[in-house]
Amino acid sequence: MATPQFGFDALWAQSDSVIKGVALMLFVMSVASWYVIVTKAIANWRLRRMAAQAAGDFWQAGSLRDGVKALRGDARSNPFVDLARTSLSATLQHHQATHAGRTPPVLSDWLVRALRERISRCQVRMQSGMPVLATVGSSAPFVGLFGTVWGIYHALMTIGASGQASIGEVAGPVGETLVMTALGLAVAIPASLAYNALLRANKTSVASLSAFSYGLHDMIVAGQRLPEDGEASGELHAVPAGAQAEPRRDTLPEAA
Repeated sequence: MATPQFGFDALWAQSDSVIKGVALMLFVMSVASWYVIVTKAIANWRLRRMAAQAAGDFWQAGSLRDGVKALRGDARSNPFVDLARTSLSATLQHHQATHAGRTPPVLSDWLVRALRERISRCQVRMQSGMPVLATVGSSAPFVGLFGTVWGIYHALMTIGASGQASIGEVAGPVGETLVMTALGLAVAIPASLAYNALLRANKTSVASLSAFSYGLHDMIVAGQRLPEDGEASGELHAVPAGAQAEPRRDTLPEAA
């Protein structure tokens, strides 16, 4: 139990502007990192629920349009709805361009480009906030180390001014040193752990989006998708007549 002489209140009162600035900087970094951690964790949890719904309700529908209706949310909040609507829109545009006498790329290439662009946008949104965690995790220990060095300097200046090296003379500055070191680690460790966990969660989410895109691509181009384990393949009839190209499987974005 800290005594009044060496409690945190006393350390804060006797610390100079540099130590206080370091402590405030670490506090701001901690608030920013925890905000990102909480918001990204909620976003990943919601995305996992959307992926589970897309794997179930969507593919049980009789057509792509019915599948979009079965999904909850709009294209802004649900990337699976966005991908499904993009595939429908791209197929319709290809059909219209073909009947207008233009020569667009084959339907498979057209779909791949449209779906890849949407997945890239989703990846950009998933990465938002991650640089904050990376910056805090890598720089907070050094900010705390700066407070440590300054605390040692403060201790030496106190010893030099007093002409004594007693514990009472240097306990305050040394306490500042230890507190800054501990604060730096306390801010950096959660940010680093959360960064790695969220990075893995983002890869899993991108893999789910890629698998969904593969399914949309195969349904429109080939009329059916490859069934997953324990799942029977089904037919969809959302492709306009004459718009179906030869079945081929192009490369869609995989998880980085």
